Amino acid sequence: MKPKQIVAEALLCCLALVLSYVESLFPLHLAVPGIKMGLPNLVIVFALYRLGAGSALRISLVRVGLSALLFGNVFSLLYSAAGAVLSLSLMAILARRSGLHTAGVSVSGAVCHNLAQIGVAMMVLGTREIIFYLPVLLVSGTVSGVVIGVLAALMISRIPHEVTDPGKTDGSGKN
Repeated sequence: MKPKQIVAEALLCCLALVLSYVESLFPLHLAVPGIKMGLPNLVIVFALYRLGAGSALRISLVRVGLSALLFGNVFSLLYSAAGAVLSLSLMAILARRSGLHTAGVSVSGAVCHNLAQIGVAMMVLGTREIIFYLPVLLVSGTVSGVVIGVLAALMISRIPHEVTDPGKTDGSGKN
């Protein structure tokens, strides 16, 4: 991996971690447990389109691990890691092959994230009744997925490739 790519991934990981912290300051889950704005996903969707699936996966997993250490616990790590892996897997496939708008890819990721979280919750809690909570999560995930997807599309269109693409030159012909 080139140093520029390491730096780009590290900066995006830091941004995702800061957005995780900002998100923790707005406890939407007090009204409805498990609901979040999904702010760190803005960075993940951006990274997926600009740096590729491998970089997005590394950024996502490092962010999930650090967020659990700093702001969460073992259970938040389980829920977030399962959601991150499943959602990013589908988003990577759709971003590459479907022609969906970024918002559609983001919504599919949010829905997969919710499905994974419900699956983990069913295993951890040992009950299937938690499945009745899925419609609430799917509605909130769809709304946040659209917002995050639209914002990511704006970022992708407005931030120059030279800022995030380690393969681009600085104009001097050197990397």
